[in-house]
Amino acid sequence: MREVRGARVSHRRGRAQRSCAALVGTWLLVALWEPAIAANGAVIPLPASITITPGQFTLTARTPLQVAAGNPGAAAAARYFALLVRRSRGLSLPMDTSRAKGGAVRFTHRDGLAAEAYRLEIGPDGITVAASSATGLFYGAVTLWELLPAGRGAADLQAQRIEDEPVYPWRGLMLDSARHFQSPAFVKSMLEWMAWHKLNVLHWHLTDDQGWRLQIRKYPRLTEIGAWRTPASVGGTRPPAYGGFYTQAEVREIVAFAASRHIMVVPEIDMPGHAQAAIAAYPALGSLDGPAPPVSARWGVHTYLYNLEPATFGFLEDVLTEVMELFPAPYVHLGGDEAVKDQWRASALVQARARALGIENPDALQGYFTQRMGQFLSAHGRRMVGWDEILRPELASDAVVMAWHGTAGAHAAAVSGHDAVLTPWPTFYFDDRQSALPDEPPGRTRVISLEDVYRFDPSDASLSEAQRPHVLGVQGNLWSEHISTEERMEWMALPRAAAIAELGWSRPERRDWNGFLTRLSSSFPRYRSLGLHVADSAFAIDARLAASAAGAEVTLANQTHFGEIHYTLDGGEPTAASARYALPLELALGTEVRAASFAGGQQLSHTWVQRIDGRALSRRNSRQLELCTDAVGLLLEPQRQVGQPADTVAIDIMNPCWWYRGVALDHGIQLTAAVAPLPFNYELGDELKKIRVGNSQTPYGELEVHIDSCTNAPAVLMPLGQRVIPAQLAPVLLPSQPGQHDLCLRVTRPALEPLWALDWAEIQE
Repeated sequence: MREVRGARVSHRRGRAQRSCAALVGTWLLVALWEPAIAANGAVIPLPASITITPGQFTLTARTPLQVAAGNPGAAAAARYFALLVRRSRGLSLPMDTSRAKGGAVRFTHRDGLAAEAYRLEIGPDGITVAASSATGLFYGAVTLWELLPAGRGAADLQAQRIEDEPVYPWRGLMLDSARHFQSPAFVKSMLEWMAWHKLNVLHWHLTDDQGWRLQIRKYPRLTEIGAWRTPASVGGTRPPAYGGFYTQAEVREIVAFAASRHIMVVPEIDMPGHAQAAIAAYPALGSLDGPAPPVSARWGVHTYLYNLEPATFGFLEDVLTEVMELFPAPYVHLGGDEAVKDQWRASALVQARARALGIENPDALQGYFTQRMGQFLSAHGRRMVGWDEILRPELASDAVVMAWHGTAGAHAAAVSGHDAVLTPWPTFYFDDRQSALPDEPPGRTRVISLEDVYRFDPSDASLSEAQRPHVLGVQGNLWSEHISTEERMEWMALPRAAAIAELGWSRPERRDWNGFLTRLSSSFPRYRSLGLHVADSAFAIDARLAASAAGAEVTLANQTHFGEIHYTLDGGEPTAASARYALPLELALGTEVRAASFAGGQQLSHTWVQRIDGRALSRRNSRQLELCTDAVGLLLEPQRQVGQPADTVAIDIMNPCWWYRGVALDHGIQLTAAVAPLPFNYELGDELKKIRVGNSQTPYGELEVHIDSCTNAPAVLMPLGQRVIPAQLAPVLLPSQPGQHDLCLRVTRPALEPLWALDWAEIQE
């Protein structure tokens, strides 16, 4: 889970109410940025230097791509540029090895540039991409492609000169394939769009308590047993086994594909913790006697650790030997995080081994474990990478620390002479939702917006000049506990991964939030034309409805206040020519509103559609309500009947409780609600003791309705009954009280499971 429990993050969201003057200011800024869109296209990350020059070059189907003979890097970059142009514009550019100078795109070697640097010159008579490495030529080709405007066919390019190189050498994303398996085709697709953003490291999380995803020839049970689990369910049903794994042939193909996109794949094989799937396959690796555990279907921090016997180290060395055969990268990630020592303390075998080693402290015992495995990698020419829990005085000097506990780990690592990668929780953890809008996919309820990621500052002014190079770069993490589909994985990654790319590549003084949004808005048509399921959370319509004398007042905004909102009231799709939103709309009941965000004539968000009626004003789903607490807040997806929409529910699994604010109780009010049962499949350790259980008055629990305070005696009870799918509860009448009040809706629990979530609540006079 890698979750700092109980922590909260503040989130500054633009409220729906804003002045007309602020809107006009935003539109003026967009108008001023339009020339930048035309000149610089949708280049993300922002280059180090761009100089606009007179004239333009027209790229057509007859424009040749020229490379010098004997320069395979230039030829590869030219072929990749041709591939991108063919996919995005439908042009098939000819390859030409002649030395003709006019009207061509030339890829050429130039001495003296840094390893990933390139120079791009566009003039009326031709284009030159120059670099001293194949990687630089590749990145120059990508930038040239990004400069092409949206559309098909021939394209005009503004004349300009770009000089570019990255700030950090490590610009990565972590893909968690252990919790949910992604197909090899998806991994390749992810590598493709990573390359478009000049991201150069895929950290591939392949083993954990919930699954072992990598074929190891010497130990076939790792995938025969460890790659499959029985998912959690409610109602005693037993769903089919879930899982999958990557064959070694598939891994080699993926690694080769990544190399062709100049991306290094760093595998993670977790140890000594996060080992339950491996121990399920080979119980002798564990620390306790007894039957083999199942491959876990529970989320959270587990207690299964490898033991410290010679045979176990032999097993791990055998595994890493095969891993190193598959992954040529100089780094291997060994995890090292969240190793709960309960089993080590309870194990006579482990305690005997600890005495033989002269080690009493369990943390020092993990230090020994880490040091031994790091030495094995070093002996084979590889460097160990681990989460910042590995940072101890005895850590080998060549080990790389991946700092996830904020920035302190990276600072401490650099000061002690270790290389470090910044991947701070929660800002770089992309299983958090991107907005508080009700249509975000499952994940954590904390909001980590695009702006939160972009405004993170990787620099550490307190480090000395000698220490700063130890901070290798930045990485975003895609933990997949609650991201069960590939489409959702792409949504959670993009466009926040574009912000990571800019933090890792672009100079701090060049980064600008508004400029980034402008370039991103220009990128959206390309993303969509190439089939990427990119999140529009930064631009999506945030609508607030309130009853009014006319029927309803509708206030529209978006998270970033970028662009313009256009709407229709006649059932037609909004366009850039539709009515422009400026002030709250007063609408009669029965009106259908359609609205979307636009910039530069392009639609940025999906179309929000709402028919304004009594239900729209009175019904709130759990995602629209306020959680009473957010200790472990999650967006979860209950099992629903066939034909029902797959809506998520918002819940704090420690305290299933919601606020319905601002209810007028002057007259008789009827409350109707629906609830959804969920499996309780969470490893919470001692936190489990904080959950209120056994507080129900009926056999299956009830939804308590409190007025103004959750600690008051409940005004009414709504019994839950025995259910395995979401169901509507019998309506109840609330007692009359003058004025407006807040309703606390809290579920009681006779047992931990099922975990009941509020699906929706509706009030009517």
